[in-house]
Amino acid sequence: MLDTVKEPILTPKETARHLGINERTMYRWLHEQAAGEPLVHSVTPTKQGHPNVPFVAVVEAYVLHSLRDLGVRLDKIRQAAEKVRNTFDEPYGLASQRIATDGVDIFVDYAGDLARAHDGQRPIREVIQDYLKYISWDDNYLPARLYLPKYEDIPVMIDPRYGWGTPVVEENKIQVDAILGLWQAGESLETVADEFDMTAEQVEAVCRYATAA
Repeated sequence: MLDTVKEPILTPKETARHLGINERTMYRWLHEQAAGEPLVHSVTPTKQGHPNVPFVAVVEAYVLHSLRDLGVRLDKIRQAAEKVRNTFDEPYGLASQRIATDGVDIFVDYAGDLARAHDGQRPIREVIQDYLKYISWDDNYLPARLYLPKYEDIPVMIDPRYGWGTPVVEENKIQVDAILGLWQAGESLETVADEFDMTAEQVEAVCRYATAA
């Protein structure tokens, strides 16, 4: 069983790409501190250039990026991260299941005067809860799976048990990069679909969302 805290699955560059985070922001989060811990945790890679981001840190980055996407200032994000960790007495508090309950109140407090989300309609509390619904946890309250919101038509997830921690299609556990790579190499949607036992519509959806800015 893979240790989601200690065993790396992605590089910072890969994490940034899969989550839609600016690469420089990702590297900054790996080096900034909150409550005496890195804002986003990392581990020592086996070799230079190899993965150093464990799954728990992928989820930390996802939570921080979600706050940033709502318009929360970076200094407020750091303060929220520190408050979550101190409140839960947990260095991985940003990825703990408690963020979906008690943590929502903390996030809302640090969202400042944002009474509504950027769509101008839904309360920010509701939007934060929606972001957190993409995370599922194990029996130890640590993250077990993260669904990627941008794949609207077909569930795509990061689950360290599959695809070496890279995004996979939930239905067949095929890596998104494998599907995308074959299509970008010039194969038709129908050929790619046949290769991976998918429909052409599913392949089209995966490729469309994977290449979206």
